[in-house]
Amino acid sequence: MHQRIPRNDWDRAPWNRWSFQNVRQLVPTVEVWRGNDQPWMLQENYRALDKLTVELDKAPPFTINDWLDESYTDGFIVLHHGSILFERYMNGMSARTLHLSQSVAKSIVGTVAGILIGRGSLSPSEQVTSYLPELNKTAWKGATIQQVMDMTTGVRFVEDYEALDSDIAMTDFACGWKIPAHGVDAPECMWDQILSLTDVEREHGELFVYRSIETDVLAHCLERITGLRLAELVSHELWQPLGCEESACFTVDRAGYALADGGFNATLRDYARFGQMHLQRGFANGRQIVPTEWVRDISNADAGLFRDPYNRVTPNGAYRNQFWLEDVSTQAYMARGVFGQLIYIDPDHDFVAVKLSSWPEFTSEARLRATLKALDAIKQHLVST
Repeated sequence: MHQRIPRNDWDRAPWNRWSFQNVRQLVPTVEVWRGNDQPWMLQENYRALDKLTVELDKAPPFTINDWLDESYTDGFIVLHHGSILFERYMNGMSARTLHLSQSVAKSIVGTVAGILIGRGSLSPSEQVTSYLPELNKTAWKGATIQQVMDMTTGVRFVEDYEALDSDIAMTDFACGWKIPAHGVDAPECMWDQILSLTDVEREHGELFVYRSIETDVLAHCLERITGLRLAELVSHELWQPLGCEESACFTVDRAGYALADGGFNATLRDYARFGQMHLQRGFANGRQIVPTEWVRDISNADAGLFRDPYNRVTPNGAYRNQFWLEDVSTQAYMARGVFGQLIYIDPDHDFVAVKLSSWPEFTSEARLRATLKALDAIKQHLVST
């Protein structure tokens, strides 16, 4: 590193090329312990995919190698029939590097919620205020857990990453990622921001609108139900049973709360283990970790609630249980995060892929479209060979 990382821009380009692999050096974190058991070993059956050609509408063809080079890739892995076929580390990343996954964290937390739903500790049809009565004075009054998980509540929350006064900008202050300038009235922690949101812009259940803070509301419900902090809960319910190779970590705010909506860091292979577990309907490492019924429920999404701008790249897509569906007519779904984080799960093709990136942009329809095209090309190649 040849220059000091700006404290309030550490997650922006060009510094994110380094910072996404070194979050523990920049902000406070808490360990998600992997436990003492032996890791779940993934089989290896490497294939040469570098020169595979991808056709993209209105653009010249490109190879997988070109795509990885040009899309700010830090790590990329492909699993087919449960074996690793392709694995690439770039930009200084290694097999033991913990990489920030941004909103992939939502799917991690959503999956832990699925475990508690299967156990009967959490009811998706119950109102959020049954678990967090303090929210009776907020916009979440009357919203159900399922609506929170599907981001269909009517809570007003502006997720504009470029606007310095948006709600998501306040989240950066509340979670401890950024330091507010003198005179800025920012929430002290995530719980304070949740309590401050009192405006409703539509009926609960009417429409999908992406709001990161919904996951933090869900996580506070999980903590209240179990009496455990989120990092300990993810360790106990997911990371240890999954047989992960490395302990993960969450960033934490000034109240010690682990940022559920985007503060999770783990290795490439451990993200792949998570994806493979989903592919196997919640079964992994010799045990049923997540209820099969809940994993299958991810496909029960309503594409009619999924409108512009969210359907521009995936016109028949949807959102359910903290996951993105590529097309409701198929079984493929994704965990996605800004700056190019992706876990792609396709049971129809027995296929999992993970891409960890450090894009210069928060979001890019062109890059997402190219990514889905590249993954489709790999899938079709594997089917035909």
